[in-house]
Amino acid sequence: MTVTYAPIITSLLDNDLYKFTMLQAMLHQFPQTHGVYRFRCRNNKDTVYPLADIKDALEQQLDSLCELRFLEDELEYLRGLRFIRSDFVDYLELFKLKRRFITVSTDEKARLCIDIEGPMIQAMFFEVFVLAIVNELYFSALSDAKVLAEGQRRLDAKVELLHHYAAEQSSYSPNTPPFIVADFGTRRRFSKSWQAHVVETLHKAAPKIVGGTSNVYLAKKLGMTPIGTMAHEFMQAFQALDVRLRDSQKAALEAWVHEYRGDLGIALTDVVGMDAFLRDFDLYFAKLFDGLRHDSGDPYVWGDKAIAHYKKLKINPKTKILTFSDGLDLDKAWELHQYFKDRIKTSFGIGTNLTNDMGITPINIVLKLVECNGQPVAKLSDSPGKTMINNDTYLAYLRQVFEVDTP
Repeated sequence: MTVTYAPIITSLLDNDLYKFTMLQAMLHQFPQTHGVYRFRCRNNKDTVYPLADIKDALEQQLDSLCELRFLEDELEYLRGLRFIRSDFVDYLELFKLKRRFITVSTDEKARLCIDIEGPMIQAMFFEVFVLAIVNELYFSALSDAKVLAEGQRRLDAKVELLHHYAAEQSSYSPNTPPFIVADFGTRRRFSKSWQAHVVETLHKAAPKIVGGTSNVYLAKKLGMTPIGTMAHEFMQAFQALDVRLRDSQKAALEAWVHEYRGDLGIALTDVVGMDAFLRDFDLYFAKLFDGLRHDSGDPYVWGDKAIAHYKKLKINPKTKILTFSDGLDLDKAWELHQYFKDRIKTSFGIGTNLTNDMGITPINIVLKLVECNGQPVAKLSDSPGKTMINNDTYLAYLRQVFEVDTP
C-alpha cells in the first residue's frame, strides 16, 4: 500500500533569497551553463535511522514540488525588490522545476543519494527545497510532544537572551554599530511550521536585532527584510566558464557587480580560502563591495585579516561590514560582535541553532555543485571536512593555482 504525504513545500517563495539573486545573474549572463549537484550527509553515523528510509516519501515530495508555480502576489512581491529586474520576474512567471533533472537512489550502506543535473538556471533552484524536505521528513518520525516542548524551552531562552542583548545595546554610543541577527535556517530547519514559529517569535521579541530572514516567503509574510547575496556555487561555476582558472574569482565578482550595480554588496570569501580571496580582492572590489561573508575557518582570525586588508588598501574598516554565518548561536554571535564592534560593522546569519534546536542531533546535509559544463569544480574551504569533490587531481590543481597549502 502506497502512503501519500502532504506536500511540505507549498510555495516556490519558500526559498533563500540568494537562490533568486544567483539565478537572476546566471539567467542574464550565463543561461546555457550546465551543472551537476550531489547530496551528502556529513554525519551519517549519527542519524537515528538511515536516511534511505525516507526515499519513497522524498520521491513524492519532489513530484509535488515540480508542480508548483509562482503565484501572482508572490511575483508582485519580487517586483517590489529594487535589485530584482522585471524581465527576471517575467521569467519566473513561466518557471516550473523539471522533475527529470533530479534523481533519488540509495546505496549499499543505506545512504540517501540525490543527484541533480541540468541547466543551472533550473538545477540551482532545487537545493534549498530538497534540503528542507529531507530534514522535515527525517525529523517528522522523531517529533513528539516532548521534543516540541524542549524546542519551545530553548526558544524561550533565546528570547530572554535577546532581551538582555537589547538592553545592553541601548547603552551603546550613537556611533557604535548595532547587533544584527538574521535567520539563515531554511535548509536545516526542523520543519516549515517550526521555522515560521521561531522567526516570528524572535522578530517580535527583538525587532531591532532580528529584523531579517533569508527565507523570502517568511520575509513577505512577516514584513521582514529578505537577506542574501551569493553562495559558493556562483563563484565555483566560474572555475568552468570562459576565463582562466586563476581569474575565476575576479570574474565572478565582476559579473556580480555588473548585475547588481551596487546592490547586494556582500562577497563570499572561502571558495578557495580567505588568503587567496584577499589576493584577488583589490582596491577596485574593496570599494565596490559593502563587505564580506564568513562561512568557514576561525571567525576571529578571518575578521582580523579582513580589517587588516581594508587598512592596507587605506579604506576605513568602519565603513564596511562583516557578515558571519558559520555554525553560530546567539552567544557566539554576541561575542563576535563585542570583539569587532569598535573596528567594523557586523551582522550574523544563524541557521541550525535557530530553526533546529530541539535537543535532537541535527543532520548535517549539503547539496553541492561538483561539475559545471562537464568540468569538475570545487570549494577549498577554510574548515577541514567542508571540501566536496570526487576528483583529487583537480583539487590538487586548484590548490596549486591559488597557492593553497594542503591541510
